[in-house]
Amino acid sequence: MFAPEFDYYKASSVSEAIQLLGSHDGAKLIAGGHSLIPLLKLRLTRPTALIDIGGIADLKGITVNNGTVRIGALATHWDIASSHDVNDACSMLAEVAGGIGDPHVRNRGTIGGNVVHADPASDWPAVLTALNARFLIQGPGESARTASPSEFFGTPFEPNLFPNEVLTAVEVPSLAANQRTEYAKVAHPASSYAVVGGAVVVTMDGDRCTAASIALGGLVPAPVRASSVERALIGQTLSVENIMAACDQVANDLGEDVIGDIYASAEYRRAMAAVEIRHALFHITGQAHHGSRAEMSVPPSNV
Repeated sequence: MFAPEFDYYKASSVSEAIQLLGSHDGAKLIAGGHSLIPLLKLRLTRPTALIDIGGIADLKGITVNNGTVRIGALATHWDIASSHDVNDACSMLAEVAGGIGDPHVRNRGTIGGNVVHADPASDWPAVLTALNARFLIQGPGESARTASPSEFFGTPFEPNLFPNEVLTAVEVPSLAANQRTEYAKVAHPASSYAVVGGAVVVTMDGDRCTAASIALGGLVPAPVRASSVERALIGQTLSVENIMAACDQVANDLGEDVIGDIYASAEYRRAMAAVEIRHALFHITGQAHHGSRAEMSVPPSNV
């Protein structure tokens, strides 16, 4: 199917893009296009105009300064995956970026386009939530603001952005020497999107967990913090028994809006939430887990 008709503009700056958004009701931004173009072809979206921001150099850089990784909204997944600075400061970002889609998607798709699309099954929302990212947003004139993940992600495919705002960058704190991270997911075999994904950041004092940040995606409309699991881990050694007991608390954090579809039921996704957090924690600690209770008593998906 062909896309509906629309006007096309190419913005040379963020301010011009904001001006164009303000003067064209129903306009949308386009950069890599991997999220928007399929929707256009399916006529699931009908913008009055497309504003191409792909050539704005100010949105493309990656810097690491004063304990913060700043990633321009137009940085591609490959830019992030191949950055030695990113890998040194926050290896989780590079590892996740390197596993997104296929080489074509990684070379054209951008982190900004990904998070603004706000697909519940995407990897970035859960990962950036666990990493306590900040979203830098520019509006008309001098209007600028910063949003946390909980403020940014809301309804599926509709982040909390005003129609004339532009996401300019994502900032993530650099990891401390005593922090460990891992992202584990049940990947859809056709798309590699997350059916259930668990992102884990733990702070250690020796073998004891002193802080934890855990987020889940794929099974809920917006990424959710597994706060019950976090509380259960803090102050504990990360033994197999303590990890298993803590992850059993995740049902308290999921709410009533767990997604079920033709591929995997809500029941299956609920069960796998605990399993994927366990997988991440067992990888962090280097403990064997195959064949343990973490792998057992899981209902089959609706394949």
